[in-house]
Amino acid sequence: MNRTQSIITKYFKNSDLNVGEYIALGGFEALKSVFKNGKDYVISELKESGLRGRGGAGYPTWKKWDIGRNRAADEKYIICNADEGEPGTFKDRELLEKVPYQIIEGMIISGYVFGAKLGFIYIREEYAHLQIKFNEAIKMVKEHGFLGQNILDTGFDFTIKVFSGAGAYVCGENSSLVESMEGRAGRPRLKPPRIGEKGYLGKPTLVNNVETLAAVPAILSYGGKEYGRFGTEKSKGTKLISLCGNVKNPGTYEVPFGITLREIIYDIGGGIEEDKELKFLQLGGASGALMPKQLIDTKYDYEDLAGKGFQVGSGAIVVADETNSIIDFLKTVQDFFFHESCGKCTPCREGKRQLSKILTRISEGNATVDDLKNVEKIAKTMKYASFCGLGQTAPSAILSAIKYFSSELCNTVEGICPYY
Repeated sequence: MNRTQSIITKYFKNSDLNVGEYIALGGFEALKSVFKNGKDYVISELKESGLRGRGGAGYPTWKKWDIGRNRAADEKYIICNADEGEPGTFKDRELLEKVPYQIIEGMIISGYVFGAKLGFIYIREEYAHLQIKFNEAIKMVKEHGFLGQNILDTGFDFTIKVFSGAGAYVCGENSSLVESMEGRAGRPRLKPPRIGEKGYLGKPTLVNNVETLAAVPAILSYGGKEYGRFGTEKSKGTKLISLCGNVKNPGTYEVPFGITLREIIYDIGGGIEEDKELKFLQLGGASGALMPKQLIDTKYDYEDLAGKGFQVGSGAIVVADETNSIIDFLKTVQDFFFHESCGKCTPCREGKRQLSKILTRISEGNATVDDLKNVEKIAKTMKYASFCGLGQTAPSAILSAIKYFSSELCNTVEGICPYY
C-alpha cells in the first residue's frame, strides 16, 4: 500500500492552474458526466465510494444528498463550509489555495443533485486573501459557461457567492454558521429541525465541508467503485490530513484509510524533529483526545480510532515530543476554547472559564488535590451537558490526559492523587 495518494489532490502539483488549464486537464468532465447520467448516477457513485463527510461528523455523503434531494421546497440552498478554525487543521486552506475550480465543480454538482440554484462558500475572515482568490475563480468559471443561467444548455441555473465569516470557531458548526449568515450571533440552534430541513432563510440547506465537495468530482472521474478500493471495508477511500507539530515533514497529505499512525509519523512525516522521543499525538484538532506513543500502531480509520476513544475529526494530527509539557499543552487548548465559547450554555461557558483558571494554577505550581478533582468533574459535566459539539468535545484533551498521563498531572500537587 502506497503511503500517500493523489486522487483528491491530483491537481496540487499544478496549483497555479487557470480555469482553461484546469479544463484542459479534465476539469468539469465530472460535471458533464453528471448532466449526462443524472442524479441517480451521482448517488450511486458516492455510495460505492464510501465517502463520508470530511468536516468531522463522518456521515455518509450519498445518504445526506439522497435525503436532501427528495425534500420538496420552493427554494433550496447549498453551503460549502470553509470556516476552518480548528488549531492544527489546515487541509481546507490548501484546497482553497490550490484547487478552487475543483471545489466550485463539486459545489455545482451538489447544487444540481440537491435542487438548489444558489450556493454559498462560507470562508473565515482570516482567509481574506482566499476570499479574493475564490471570487476571481467564480468569475472565470462563469465566463466559461459553467456557472450562471442555463449551464451547458441543460436548463440548470446555479450561482455561487462568497460569504465572509467573522472568525468565530463555533461557526464551523452548521447551525451556528447559518445563524451568522442571517445576521445573528453565531450560536447553535436547537435540533430538530435540522439544517437539511430548515436551514438558511428557513429553507432546506445542504452544508458540506470543503474537502467533501472537492472529493466529489475527483471520485466521479476516478470511479466510485475504484475509489472505494482504497482504505478498509468500513472506512473507504482516502483522507486529507494536516500533519504538524514536532515532526520533520509537516504538511497536507492524502492518505488511504487503514494506514497506521506510525507510518504517517515516521514514513510520511520523516519522524520526530531532532530525533527526539514521541510523547503523544492530538488527533482531530484541538477538540481531539491525546494519544500516547504506545498506541501509534493503531490504524487511521473511523472504526479503529473510535474503538480506542479517538476520532478522525478534521484530519489534524499534532505531534508532540518528549520536551512538551502535558500541563502547558492542556492550558493552551483550554485557553483557546475559553476564548471561542459562544456563551449560550452554562456547562460550556462557565466550565471552560473554570478549567482555564485551574490549569493556570496547576501550571504555576499553586494547585491542590481538590483542583485535580474539579478538573475531572467539570470536564465530564461539559462532555455530557453542553448544548453543542464544541462544549462536548472541548474537554477531550483533558479527559484523555487523565487517562494516559495521570502521573504527570498528579506530580503537580501534594497529597493522594484522585486519578489513581
